Amino acid sequence: MSELDTAFEAPLRVLMGPGPSDIHPRVLAAMAKPTVGHLDPAFVGLMDQVKGQLQYAMRTSNALTFPLSAPGSAGMEACLVNLVEPGDTVVVCRNGVFGGRMHAIVERAGGKAVAVDDPWGEPVDPNKLEEALRANPDARVVAFVHAETSTGALSDAQELARIAHAHDCLVVVDAVTSLGGVPLEVDAWELDAVYSGSQKCLSCAPGLSPLSFSERAVERVRARKVPVQSWFLDLSLVMGYWGSGAKRAYHHTAPVNAIYGLHEALRMLAEEGLEAAWARHRRHHEALAAGLEAMGLALRVAAAHRLPQLNVVSLPAGLDDGATRRRLLDEYGLEVGGGLGDLAGQVWRIGLMGAACTKTNVMLCLAALDEVLAGAAEGAGAGRGVAAAAAAYANA
Repeated sequence: MSELDTAFEAPLRVLMGPGPSDIHPRVLAAMAKPTVGHLDPAFVGLMDQVKGQLQYAMRTSNALTFPLSAPGSAGMEACLVNLVEPGDTVVVCRNGVFGGRMHAIVERAGGKAVAVDDPWGEPVDPNKLEEALRANPDARVVAFVHAETSTGALSDAQELARIAHAHDCLVVVDAVTSLGGVPLEVDAWELDAVYSGSQKCLSCAPGLSPLSFSERAVERVRARKVPVQSWFLDLSLVMGYWGSGAKRAYHHTAPVNAIYGLHEALRMLAEEGLEAAWARHRRHHEALAAGLEAMGLALRVAAAHRLPQLNVVSLPAGLDDGATRRRLLDEYGLEVGGGLGDLAGQVWRIGLMGAACTKTNVMLCLAALDEVLAGAAEGAGAGRGVAAAAAAYANA
């Protein structure tokens, strides 16, 4: 039998990297339902339901809230290219890889990007943002990452947005890793353009990017003097498809079955409740952190700024990063992520996202690390990590 005739058999993995996360069987089952047309009345009704579900998940009443038919990186680009016109000054906060991507997109859109830099592993410093805005009174947009996936640091989105609005700027927020895992209050914090991803704490298939635009941001899009450089990402066109009512203007063929899956994932989030989901991520993070530290592994981010759903740990000196992660994959079916950019080869990124955020996974991860790091990490090889996590659960 040739390779062309061989069916692909997906291996069973426990996905504890930076994404994608494990997909719940209910979501997989939803995606297997019969496909309908992307303008079918039944699907149009589902679109309205998904919009309402995302409004709940993002804590917003924004009418323009929908899943973009593309991954989170396209959500980033959609927010920026729609709100930035050539010559606009945009203050971009960079404390990891994804803040750097925002900076690059602003420049490609013809904007003047002013960088506010903080060390990787630290949150964005509000004082530095204030200084940058005072030095650039013509700034029109402030962009930052709420939950920096490359470092595991959580920034104070509410305070950064307050400072930006005090200087009459719109606010663009990367919530790819934060949505569903930590508090995200789009309306209460007055966030103007927010994008996320389906494959992180929502535990859906990769390929969709939930977006939400405030009315202020929508007005900016409508008042543009220069057309958006991307036809596909031009929200003035997409609005016609994801608008209100049964009559929709054709824009593109939506990924129908993927949206079935997102609908089910958001149903599950509502069943659990947002606050309960946030608390679950925090509870399992604290047990994992206790276990990692008991093995002598240092978490890269200070406790006050750690992302519960993405734990970034410094590697023991002399460890072969790639070979050790491959051993975790081959022997335990366990995926953890390596470092990106400046942290490549220095850290692992251990995810506790959505359906993967369970006690079972915490204990599996710690037991696997105890074995593969024996002799490399000071406290590995004696079950200390598992014991510390068990104590953390017992005392919770």
